[in-house]
Amino acid sequence: MSPSADAFAALPSLLAVAIAALMSALITWTSRPLLQRYALARPNARSSHRIPTPQGAGIAVIAATLIVASLWAIVANVAIPPALVGATVLIALVGFADDIVSLPVLLRLVLQAAAVGAVVFTAPETARIVPALPLALERGLILLAGVWFVNLVNFMDGLDLMTAAEVVPVTAALLLLGWLGDLPWPAALIATALCGAMLGFAPFNRPVAKVFLGDVGSLPIGLLLGWCLLELAFRGQPAAALLLPAYYLADSTITLFRRIARREPFWSAHRTHFYQRATDNGFTVPQVIGEVFLLNLVLAGLAILTIRAAAVAITVAALVAGAIAVAFVLRRFSRPQGS
Repeated sequence: MSPSADAFAALPSLLAVAIAALMSALITWTSRPLLQRYALARPNARSSHRIPTPQGAGIAVIAATLIVASLWAIVANVAIPPALVGATVLIALVGFADDIVSLPVLLRLVLQAAAVGAVVFTAPETARIVPALPLALERGLILLAGVWFVNLVNFMDGLDLMTAAEVVPVTAALLLLGWLGDLPWPAALIATALCGAMLGFAPFNRPVAKVFLGDVGSLPIGLLLGWCLLELAFRGQPAAALLLPAYYLADSTITLFRRIARREPFWSAHRTHFYQRATDNGFTVPQVIGEVFLLNLVLAGLAILTIRAAAVAITVAALVAGAIAVAFVLRRFSRPQGS
């Protein structure tokens, strides 16, 4: 029995978004007292907050995402890879442990690699991005990219509403691509549920945040979002898969290489990401979040354009336009406001 096209129409999708949002908000609200007691994030070198704030509300986001997506998949007769669900739970547990008692860096990386590897190496052999490469080499490169993506989502979750400003536009674009038939059903279901779950969490995380995602949220969000983008790339749309998270990729990767070049301990907490420097340069948190959100809308539009136009010239133009847009925002963030 094949999936029903009506099950992923606009009304059921929007209903799934609403249910995931309500579930995420309810779990976040009810769990705050426990998080306040057992998972308090105290300000450190990386922090943008000044007072201890509970972290760990990512439990609500991930629970809402997996429950809504799984139930919807059953109704629509769609198979969400069990390896993805298991890996998401594993990496969330790793994040939760790190939120409570800081884990050694090497142990975190090994467990993260195991979770990402479970997803990457259980994908069908026919799922390819660059068929000219040997399968083992391509999967190895995807594994490295996946571990980096999971961590960069965690690194970028250092400002109130920052992750919502990234994830909501990206997942909304993936939802639209699902409607248009350009994204496989399982990925579209996960993206839709994640979009709703982040919307439900956002009111609690708006400045000044009452609660943070914590690693229990940012790490599995990185895994789920990265898998959706990987599915898009497997569908023959690597340009769109790069454009959608382009701001996060640029800010985190440039920052990493700068810290390595300066021989800084790049694994330690810091405040040198472009979005963090922006607040030091006179930008308010709402200004930073607003500009990132608008940039992500532009990138989402360019990504959708590359898919719908299906022309090499337009794809190249969209990639160049996306790079210019990201560079413009990074430059603004790196300079004092008004200069």
